[in-house]
Amino acid sequence: MLCYLNRCNSIMVESGCFMIYEQPNYNGLQFLVRKGEYPEFESWLGKNDSVCSCRVIPMIIFYEDRNFQGRHHESSSDCADLHPYFTQCNSIRVESGCFMVYEHPNYMGQQYFLRRGEYSDCQRMVGFSNYIRSCRMIPMYNGNYRMRLYDQADMGGQMIELTEDCPNIMDHFHTSDIHSCHVMDGHWLLYEQPNFRGRMYYLRPGRSYECSNDCTDLHTYFSRCNSIRVESGCFMIYERPNYMGHQYFMKRGEYSDYQRWMGFSSCIRSCRQIPMYRGPYRMRIYEKADYGGHMMEFMDDCPCVSDRFHHRHVYSCNVMNGYWIFYEYPNYRGRQYFLKPGEYRRYRDWCATCAIVGSFRRVNDY
Repeated sequence: MLCYLNRCNSIMVESGCFMIYEQPNYNGLQFLVRKGEYPEFESWLGKNDSVCSCRVIPMIIFYEDRNFQGRHHESSSDCADLHPYFTQCNSIRVESGCFMVYEHPNYMGQQYFLRRGEYSDCQRMVGFSNYIRSCRMIPMYNGNYRMRLYDQADMGGQMIELTEDCPNIMDHFHTSDIHSCHVMDGHWLLYEQPNFRGRMYYLRPGRSYECSNDCTDLHTYFSRCNSIRVESGCFMIYERPNYMGHQYFMKRGEYSDYQRWMGFSSCIRSCRQIPMYRGPYRMRIYEKADYGGHMMEFMDDCPCVSDRFHHRHVYSCNVMNGYWIFYEYPNYRGRQYFLKPGEYRRYRDWCATCAIVGSFRRVNDY
C-alpha cells in the first residue's frame, strides 16, 4: 500500500471486512474495519495515520431470530461446534468471503454454501432448518481448478478430469455414480442433482482414500494424511505399517487436521477397524508380567489407574470381553494402545514402550 499513499487519515469500507496493518507485509498493530465510514484514524482505534498493508477477512454472522435480530455470533474461521453460541439460527449475514454451514457439529449432516449477502430468513431463502451447528470458511483462491472423478472406489474404473463447472455429470461421464475423487486444484461443490440442485458437498484439494476394514499399508494410497472423516464405526490408525508406532482411536466425526486426533505428524501408514460390540466388558490387569503380583478386574472405564489399582505400572493383562484403549496418562491422555480380547503377558504385547498405564476406557461409542 505504500505505493499508493504515505499516510491514511480516513477510510470508507463499502462492503466486506478488512484487517489493516500499521506496517508492510501485515506486521505491526492491526485493526479490523467493516462496512462503514472512518473519518479519522482514531475511528478505527489507530495510534497514528500509518496504514501500510491490508487483507480481506472472511466474516459470517449468525442470528437467532429472523431479520438479523436476537443474539448473534461472529466467525471468521472454521468452527466445529456453534452450539455454545446460540440455540437456533434463523438469519445469517455473510459480510465477506464464502462459507459452508452444517446441520450438525464437526461438519456433519446437511451442508449449505453461502456467499457474501444477507439471508434474512434462512428457511425460506436457503431451505435449511434453524439447526446450524458448525461452519467452515472457504479460503480465497485465484488459481487453476482441476478434479478427477471415478466410478469405482480407490480411484478405480472410468475416470474423467474436470477443469470447469459441469451442470450435468451424466452428459459428460455417462454415469451419475461417483465412488471416489481426487481434487488437485481449487475448491469445488458437488450437487446431488443436475443444474446445481439438491444436497451439496464441499471438496477441497487433496487425495482421499476410503477404507471400511483393516489395511496394513496405506502408503500406496497417499504419502501423508492431514484430515480424516469417520462416517461410521470406530478405527485405530497407526503411524507405521503393520499396526506399529503411535496409534490413535478414531470414532465417528471429522478431524480437520492431525492435531484433532492428537497426532504428532501427518504420517499415517495403517488402520484397523474395531468390530461393533454390544456385550459385557471384562478385563484383568496385573502388577507383574505373566499374570503375576496384584490383580484387579474391571468392567467399566477407569480415568485414573493409580487411584483404583494403587500402581502406576501394568505389566500384563487379560482381556476377556470387549475392546479397550489404554492411555499413558490419567483422564485418557497421552499415547494410546488398542486391546482386543486375548492374553497380553508383557506390556510389549500391546506395543507399549513401558508399563505405565494412566487410564483406560471401553470402546463402546460406535
